Amino acid sequence: MADQHDLFDLQLEGLDPEPWRDRVEELGNALGQCARLGERYLATRIYAGPRLLVSFENVPAARKFHPDAAPRGWLMARDRGWSTLTLLASEPENWFRDEAVYAYFDELIDEGYFDDFEEVLFYGVGGAGYAAAAYSVAAPEARVLTLRPQATLDPARAAWDHRFMGQRAKDFTSRFGYAPDMLETASRAWVIHDPLVAEDAMHATLFAAPNTLLLRTPHLGRTPERDLSVMGVLDDLIDEAMEGTLDHAAFAGYWRARQQHLPYLRTLFMQLDEDGREGLLARLCRFVLRDTNRPLFAKRLARIEARQAERSDPSEQAAPATAQA
Repeated sequence: MADQHDLFDLQLEGLDPEPWRDRVEELGNALGQCARLGERYLATRIYAGPRLLVSFENVPAARKFHPDAAPRGWLMARDRGWSTLTLLASEPENWFRDEAVYAYFDELIDEGYFDDFEEVLFYGVGGAGYAAAAYSVAAPEARVLTLRPQATLDPARAAWDHRFMGQRAKDFTSRFGYAPDMLETASRAWVIHDPLVAEDAMHATLFAAPNTLLLRTPHLGRTPERDLSVMGVLDDLIDEAMEGTLDHAAFAGYWRARQQHLPYLRTLFMQLDEDGREGLLARLCRFVLRDTNRPLFAKRLARIEARQAERSDPSEQAAPATAQA
């Protein structure tokens, strides 16, 4: 069993991509097992207890956006004492459609790897969210938490998604192919997405099933995972998913953190302004200005209140009568 304290000394920050991968491989072998899967993927296994987090991630996001420049799976395992199976892709927005990855999961299934754990949670974002759902079939009764996943990029099923045209040549129809079908053996699954991003909302509807809960984050845009992380609730959502307790009520509690998240408030401001919803915009400005002085909100509220005052000025209302007399 790995000593989780060793994961505190990661020494990953500031490394270029190739030295970063070398360091991850070194740590993976020191704490457990590490395997290169073809030229583009790395898989690390660290055993630390009966709960297993299976995370699909990519090197650029881990280096740029995560604390300590580490895979999120490692950070969660370090802080919770979980075991972890972390699959890393060299490039961003990767769907893990590769024979080497298929073969690796075949090996895990053959050796009964997932049977050693009491609880298993698959996690991923975007293309990695697709992979988390698709490969979860290797561990029946696992739980799956995905953020803005694609159900498939097969043009026969998702021709309306034009964002990843270069990926359509990949095979999304063979093994571990159509992610919603692969979720049928999961005990519970969650799909977090912004319903105002049309493509993400359409993919989410393809995941709709009795064992899958769709959780909406309107106005967070195309990268809700970054905002949820900054808001300090993403790790909590992963905890709830591991426990199996994430439901609409629990999510609503975490979602309230948006009320203090300035990027969300700015996006909502712009949307209300664009829609001409002056009353709601004034309420939003007053809400923000209760706790902080934000010039954008203060100036707009002043303009709205000035217009309201002009419309209700009794001298202006009396002017037509005076002119008539």
